[in-house]
Amino acid sequence: MSERHEFELLYATNYDAVLRYCLRRSSREDALDATAETFTVAWRRRDDIPSNHALPWLYGVARRVLSNQRRSTGRQDRTIAHLRVVDDPLPEGPEPQVVRNQETREMVEALGRLRAADREIIQLAGWEELGREEIAEALQCTPNAVTKRLNRALDHLAQQLGSIERSHARFFRRGEVSG
Repeated sequence: MSERHEFELLYATNYDAVLRYCLRRSSREDALDATAETFTVAWRRRDDIPSNHALPWLYGVARRVLSNQRRSTGRQDRTIAHLRVVDDPLPEGPEPQVVRNQETREMVEALGRLRAADREIIQLAGWEELGREEIAEALQCTPNAVTKRLNRALDHLAQQLGSIERSHARFFRRGEVSG
């Protein structure tokens, strides 16, 4: 298979996921620009893309592209304001919807009060549904560092939500391989 054909397959397979990743972290215009830049970097560095972890690698590139966008334009981090709830079916009556909207609002506000690094790792695990090996690839750190950072970030989120403590269950455990 030619390099061009391999890249076209990578692009077709991952474009939507990378765009959604960028949309959750920036405006539509910035997300489109960041997605295009991500695949430009991917084309230039196509030999560096791990064959079995292409999407986490692309998320890592997109993360750095978005960071560079914010720095160069001087914009505030508008990630939380652009979160979108995907495929969330409406409940049967208005009361559950009101409760759900309030809970979502509280969660978004709590995430907004977290440090950017805590917010990012929670989003990679929760919204992007990456395992710790994939998060490690995206953040360029070790899987054990992901475990520690994610659990610490979830503790901070629980504090922001007013929980006395976040049950002692951990999202990942040391040595666990997932994703």
